[in-house]
Amino acid sequence: MRKKILLINGHPNADSFNFGLAKAYKDGAEKSGAEIKEIVIAELSFNPNLKFGYQKRTDLEPDLLEAWEKIKWAEHLVWVHPVWWGGFPAIMKGFIDRLFLPGFTFQYRENSIWWDKLLTGKTAHIITTLDQPSWYYRFVNGRPSVNQLKKTILQFCGVKPVKVTYIEFIRKSDEHKRRKWLSEIEKLGERLK
Repeated sequence: MRKKILLINGHPNADSFNFGLAKAYKDGAEKSGAEIKEIVIAELSFNPNLKFGYQKRTDLEPDLLEAWEKIKWAEHLVWVHPVWWGGFPAIMKGFIDRLFLPGFTFQYRENSIWWDKLLTGKTAHIITTLDQPSWYYRFVNGRPSVNQLKKTILQFCGVKPVKVTYIEFIRKSDEHKRRKWLSEIEKLGERLK
């Protein structure tokens, strides 16, 4: 049976290196026979503002409904995004705010501090680009984007394990280094990780 992989690109710029990384992963996964679907968040038409929080449900736009069907279908979620100001781009945060809702990805239990994790059985891999060394991002800054996406979003909803690959010091990279990263990510896709 072919592994079902959903590739979610959180970078808002189609000319970014993140799009190259997403393509490299997809190329590798396709070589291994995986079935791939994609969400390019920047191409979706939706309001990223969760205007009423959880007090009142805002109807999901058609693009978000289609994205939700892809998330339900997938066994493995691969997130590709840059780190900006320690976090991920606003459009990606808005996508998560609007779609990772009670009744979809988790459900609070009545009269309890606990919740049900509705994405149990799925795994994930985060591929994130940095303009600093990963050791600095982890030990000095506390890796806020990874903690948020891995722990307080994906694992909160039952996705595990969640692995992380850092592509670090983009700002200082040359063409040779970028080709090497693309090759490494393509191999990661071939291993279906």
